[in-house]
Amino acid sequence: MALHERPIVSRPVSLDNPQEIKEGMVFAVETCCPASDGFSAVRIDAEMVVTADGCQVIALFPAEELPVANSY
Repeated sequence: MALHERPIVSRPVSLDNPQEIKEGMVFAVETCCPASDGFSAVRIDAEMVVTADGCQVIALFPAEELPVANSY
């Protein structure tokens, strides 16, 4: 596995290289959450699988409280 695997679904990539999303595909939906120090941030992934009825979340990291481990 690579850091970023194909297909990559994002505005800069997908407009020129559209990919068909099929049932059974698994995606990591990545969100950037800022930390309370106003400088740091973390990227939180929610793992989703495409089903016949839409998408189902299969793994979600709890992000209600994100501690700052190393201030810069």
